[in-house]
Amino acid sequence: MSRMLFVNLPVADVAASRTFFTGLGLTVNEAFSDENTVSLVLNDQCTIMLLNTPRFIDFIVGDICDTASAHEVLLAISADRRDEVDELTDTALAAGGSVWKDPQDHGFMYGRSFRDIDGHVWEVVWMDPSAISGES
Repeated sequence: MSRMLFVNLPVADVAASRTFFTGLGLTVNEAFSDENTVSLVLNDQCTIMLLNTPRFIDFIVGDICDTASAHEVLLAISADRRDEVDELTDTALAAGGSVWKDPQDHGFMYGRSFRDIDGHVWEVVWMDPSAISGES
């Protein structure tokens, strides 16, 4: 069985978040988007739902994490090429995101991270395919 992943995150401004993430190359599923929610398609198996704060609260019990002082989740997405890590991260920073940590370069694996406009942390990671398969 192939499972899908739906990531749900609260955002302050749905329109601004839509612009930010479509600028990173994600597409919008309009069937599940409105003025309170934007459904972003990462791929066939993963959708990111960004909900304005009041709508997000409808789905939870308790409080929303303050991303200015704490982190509840660390989101990591893959890149197909090493230079794509820099391209995607630089695009996020130019669109209003901020640097989260210094780049991590382990030779066979390279990653950078940023905070989106709502403070959620995203890592972009590339790994040498031959390191994954055990090839030399």
